[in-house]
Amino acid sequence: MTATTGTAAETPPPGLRHPKRRGVELSLLVGAVLISVYGYVDVGLTADHAVPPDAAGYGAGLGVLALLAHLAVRFRAPCADPLLLPIAVLLNGIGLVLIYRLDLETPGDEAVPTQLIWSTLGVALFIVAVVLLRDHRVLQRYAYLSVAAALVLMVVPIFFPAVNGARIWIRIGGFSFQPGEFAKILLAVFFAAYLAANRSALAYTGRRIWKLQLPTGRVLGPIVAIWLLSVGVLVLERDLGTSLLFFGLFVIMLYVATGRTGWIAVGLLLAGAGAFAVGSLEPHVHSRVQDWLDPFATIDAGQGPGQLAQSLFAFAAGGMLGAGLGHGHSSLIGFAAKSDFILATAGEELGLVGLTAIFLLYALMVARGYRTGLALRDPFGRLLAIGLASIIALQVFVIAGGVMGLIPLTGMAMPFLAQGGSSVVTNWVIVALLIRVSHSARAPQPDTAEPGVIALVPEDER
Repeated sequence: MTATTGTAAETPPPGLRHPKRRGVELSLLVGAVLISVYGYVDVGLTADHAVPPDAAGYGAGLGVLALLAHLAVRFRAPCADPLLLPIAVLLNGIGLVLIYRLDLETPGDEAVPTQLIWSTLGVALFIVAVVLLRDHRVLQRYAYLSVAAALVLMVVPIFFPAVNGARIWIRIGGFSFQPGEFAKILLAVFFAAYLAANRSALAYTGRRIWKLQLPTGRVLGPIVAIWLLSVGVLVLERDLGTSLLFFGLFVIMLYVATGRTGWIAVGLLLAGAGAFAVGSLEPHVHSRVQDWLDPFATIDAGQGPGQLAQSLFAFAAGGMLGAGLGHGHSSLIGFAAKSDFILATAGEELGLVGLTAIFLLYALMVARGYRTGLALRDPFGRLLAIGLASIIALQVFVIAGGVMGLIPLTGMAMPFLAQGGSSVVTNWVIVALLIRVSHSARAPQPDTAEPGVIALVPEDER
């Protein structure tokens, strides 16, 4: 069998050349910015019957950020997928519109200026990643450094005071951020590198128990230990949403690496057992499970609707077409209306049609990430693309399921939409990495790897 290096594996068959589509990307970016500006103006007209005085500045700022990101892609990743960047800009713009709409009802707690600053930082890191990361395979060299940094980022918040029952924030003066958001990218890099290097041993060695082929402990042990340690830290922090995300990411990437559906069954069983244990024993999580089982219990007790009940009322009030931007009452949800429950505002004011459009944007972003992974024969790139796309998919499922009452509520931020600086910055970095990997998948590659890039040879071919 012929050994395959990471460089040769990425080279498309002779004669296949993907069009660059940068003009398509620019046209879609113009549309994304115009839709966002229209929403911003519509909110102002509803609230004050006048165009917001800063609407031009808002549109210009978002347009400049989109143009700079486009130029970085055009000159450094010209063959990248043309849909990823416009989708990110549109979701980010819709998020700013929704937060601005909620700011009008909380004059003393305006979040749009801060969110715009974080969005600018996110786009800046996007540009840096696209410009400086010439080859995604370089990240494979830093697999163990990535996992060490991820564990440090997850441990540090334990030593800071809890916020809303969870120790996931670092607050220094007026500055705060959530380091676990950055840890998920680092863990995705580690999982992709380790599984790519050991995928054959994971799939074809070890002991068979019933219909499941279990790999040897020497191969599976390190990655399971890292996963258990990361999830254990998150349980101590009572951040079960991120724990669920990491667990799902681990199972998805293990399945993609081995191609064995048995891992999905094992993952579901372990997730169910873990959720039952934590939901029964941990008071903070137990209260959320109780709210999920009976969201109207506080109403029956004469205490008024809780957050989940208000969220369900907001979705119900939206109907098919929504009440219109600025006409809803989702601010009654309380302090989490701009973060955990911002999807309720979208559901009430944009209706089922608008909510479906938002979900389709997420689905399209995830699908393009999966398509990028499937287009690569480079194992690390394939696993990295699918892992990063899965992070977006899992976040959307966990958050949307929680605020709609499908699963117990977990405290996470809806990608790009919700208030949260760490979240929006992290999501822009994810998009940058997907852009870089998609460029490698669509562009013809040289015959030699760049300096510092590891030639990845499967274990069974060494």
